[in-house]
Amino acid sequence: MKNKILMLLVSIAVSFVAVGQDTSTLKGRVVDSKGNPVSGVAIYNAINNQLIASTDYNGNFEVKTIEGDQLLIEASEGYRKEVTVTDFSQELTVTMDLSASLVDIGFGFERELALSTAAVSRTDIEDIDKRSAMNLANSLFGNVLGLTSLQNSDVIWGTPAWFSIRGLQTLSDNNILVLVDGFERPINTLTLEEVESVSVLRDAAAVALYGYKGVNGILSVKTKRGKIDSREVKVSYDHAFTSQSRLPEFANAYTYASALNEALANDGLPDRYNQNELNAFRDGTYPYLYADVNWLDEVFRNNGASNMYNISFRGGGTFMRYFTVATLQSNSGFINENNAVSDYSTQMKFSKLNLRTNLDMDLTNTTKMQVNLQGVLSEFNRPGLGSDNLMTKLYTVPSAAYPVQTHDGFWGGNSIWGTNMNPVALIQSRGFSKGHNRALYADAKLTQDLSVLTEGLSASVRVGYDNFAAYWEGSIKDYQWASDAVDLSSGIPVDTSRVQGGNIGKLNYSSSLDYQTRHFNFVGNIDYKKSFGEHDLFTSFIYSTDKKVQKNRYNTNFRQNFAAYLNYIYKEKYITDMALVYSGSNRLAPNHKYAFSPTLSAAWVVSREEFMQNIDFIDFLKLRASAGLINADFIPANDYWSQNFGGGNGYPLGNNAAWYDGTREYYLPTENIKNERALKYNFGIDASIFKDINLSGDIFFERRDNIFVSGYYTVSAVLGNYPSFANEGVVNSHGFELGASINKKVRDFSYNLGGKFTLAKSKIIEQLEEEKPYEYLRSTGKPVGQLFGLEAIGFFIDENDILNSPAQEFSTVRPGDIKYKDQNGDGVINDYDIVPIGYNSAIPEMYFSFDLGAEWKGIGISASFQGVGNYSTMLMTPSVYKPLIDNTTISTHYYENRWTPETAGTAKYPRLTTLANENNYRNNTVWLADASYLKLRNCEVYYKFPEQVISGININNARLYVRGVDLLTFDKIKIADPESTGIAFPLTRSVHVGLAIGF
Repeated sequence: MKNKILMLLVSIAVSFVAVGQDTSTLKGRVVDSKGNPVSGVAIYNAINNQLIASTDYNGNFEVKTIEGDQLLIEASEGYRKEVTVTDFSQELTVTMDLSASLVDIGFGFERELALSTAAVSRTDIEDIDKRSAMNLANSLFGNVLGLTSLQNSDVIWGTPAWFSIRGLQTLSDNNILVLVDGFERPINTLTLEEVESVSVLRDAAAVALYGYKGVNGILSVKTKRGKIDSREVKVSYDHAFTSQSRLPEFANAYTYASALNEALANDGLPDRYNQNELNAFRDGTYPYLYADVNWLDEVFRNNGASNMYNISFRGGGTFMRYFTVATLQSNSGFINENNAVSDYSTQMKFSKLNLRTNLDMDLTNTTKMQVNLQGVLSEFNRPGLGSDNLMTKLYTVPSAAYPVQTHDGFWGGNSIWGTNMNPVALIQSRGFSKGHNRALYADAKLTQDLSVLTEGLSASVRVGYDNFAAYWEGSIKDYQWASDAVDLSSGIPVDTSRVQGGNIGKLNYSSSLDYQTRHFNFVGNIDYKKSFGEHDLFTSFIYSTDKKVQKNRYNTNFRQNFAAYLNYIYKEKYITDMALVYSGSNRLAPNHKYAFSPTLSAAWVVSREEFMQNIDFIDFLKLRASAGLINADFIPANDYWSQNFGGGNGYPLGNNAAWYDGTREYYLPTENIKNERALKYNFGIDASIFKDINLSGDIFFERRDNIFVSGYYTVSAVLGNYPSFANEGVVNSHGFELGASINKKVRDFSYNLGGKFTLAKSKIIEQLEEEKPYEYLRSTGKPVGQLFGLEAIGFFIDENDILNSPAQEFSTVRPGDIKYKDQNGDGVINDYDIVPIGYNSAIPEMYFSFDLGAEWKGIGISASFQGVGNYSTMLMTPSVYKPLIDNTTISTHYYENRWTPETAGTAKYPRLTTLANENNYRNNTVWLADASYLKLRNCEVYYKFPEQVISGININNARLYVRGVDLLTFDKIKIADPESTGIAFPLTRSVHVGLAIGF
């Protein structure tokens, strides 16, 4: 009651002050850090929190106020700033700069970056939307400090990139948590038009409130919301011309036949092709008998295309704000379809429709509600069955195998390469498959101001329900194949014989539910916020739970968290945060399902100290530190705490000695169970200098212990079963992150420069590794994922070289085979000579990017580069680096760099062979490649139409652009993309033309 009376007196006093003073009209404008106007910004009286104005489309506003008034500027884009009215003679310009940015601190709480103690980095959509990607995931290469994003080769299917934060931190699960508006959701369902900003939560203070799920870091996405007193309509269209990059080049028929004969000779076996047959391949004399087929040209066309259509509505009033968007995307691949097939398509196509509505409603002065709805419909199309792997066939079937079709119309084929191996027959006469994805993501939040009980008290409840299902359907059929063999020893074909098989089939339809998941979330919290003098206090008590139910048995995961959060700020200079979280998970063993995670962090805004006021070039400077213990619910197997049984040797029973399967003990139960946990430390700095330069840096260390590892070497094999798991794994990781940016505008010219760098290293401290005779054989003490292999020192020159070299025990060696270094000097090359080579092949230790842009009178250009370092891969792809074995083809690259007696001094790769060669084709430095790269991720030229030109046709803004994506790659591999070195569809590059219009 006293509080209500006090508020009434304050309001009356403010009114009397206003009456006693002459109010004046203050004109103002709100712009972002690049000088662009921000519309729909709410202008509040900071004393009584009353809405008094909002900005128009050009960012302008007018308010009746008095000198000394405090105005609160709040934008839906995630900015909040207080300004004091001091001068009515000129327009007030409010720039939403670094210190005004809001960052996610968990469960819907946002904090001004200037007052955050956590390691959180943020980027806005205008910095992300430069790749015209099908989903948000494939737009984040180098955009957010601390996020490592690696491209997936199946981008045509809308498959998202793969993420990590701060490298490999554990021997178990290194996947990060992805949040969309605070709930765990897939990122590949999001289109760029839905997104407002993306934040990366990196240290203990940032991830603490998410319990078990946040231990590896969090990628948090905030979608767009409505704007007060505004109405915006935006339509856009983007068309892309796409092409495949770095397709492998396979040998033609003559080269393949020559290489095969050479390999057989190296193996001491007779030739497969005589000289007349080689001549027939070379000259094309008998194309139906001695074919020369470029399967890549037959299967793929040169170009593909994609289209994106978007329309969005954004606005609202004081009661309700809305954002609604519909996006239709389509992507047509590179399959060279046969026009004769008219009843179905085997093109690799992807299409998706996204619908989203976000609503904000002020039900009463004290009750607010948010509703978010997203629906996604997508469809995938491809040739044949999933088992008919098109790329595997292209890497297997040589150009000399058989013609595409025989002279009388049968599909080419023979028993050597198996049935259903003709790549062209697969895309024309094998049928098709389709995938259908259906998804609904819904959540609602109700917030109640409880100041009637005590000032600053509020409570909220939030629920979310997600439902995703994937269906596959297919119409599959068989086809007839044939091949003709002749005797060409005389130079003229004689004794023609035919082998044929298969059937003329009809399309057989089938369908199935491939995958389904339902996810329920609930969050309830009671919050208390109080300011007294120079002190600001915020506390929250949070209960959250989520239940995920997936297809198949034992696929229900249930988690819950009880959390207490405290934030204290003194003089807006000294900030401390504390989080106490008690988490539970049904994945964990009985009596070990719950764990306690405390976190403490602090920050010091140095730039607000008196001794800094005369240092003009420092606009903002903050130091911060955090430490916390975060638990995880990673497990090695279901029911790991119980005795495990499975299939064993069978037994003959009965008079007829029928065979019956047996059962045996598998894993022993795990004892002395503990939960995997991470002890995280972080020290960071945020700064803004010379008005336009923003800097951020962090140093981090983490110790991950209680990691489940196998107890294989702790139990005697006499027991006859598998050992239990043990919580004995320990990994240390450390590194640093640096980010810098500059945004400058001088009259009509503006420019921006930026760069980001992350270094993350790890070291295995303990994993119950077996004792080994040499320290270099142990992976303990090495980075997580460290590659191991033999150190190649050349190729054997001749038999005398073999006799005078250490014996290589893996297989019989011949001249041209790889020669290895004897690491222990025992005169024998075996598994005791395996050493660490390169780095890991999962996540690069170094990740960096830099970007630049400039604009003059609406004409602009921008470019973004992204690269990695300390990153390795093993080049063991069949036919490209491991040819002819198991009847695979051979690449031109290998053939031109193979060992022969004539190329012994310059060869990159060992001799040709058709036999399994344990000596050559194993991890070694011949196949080790540096996967570091630098890519031009995107570049763009655009034009913003002048306002005076388009205002006459009721258009607020219009932008035309030409955009290049992944046009250049600088690396050492050259013949394959360093992000996709195996058997996979090649990555793509594209040129986009787009137009966006706002009304």
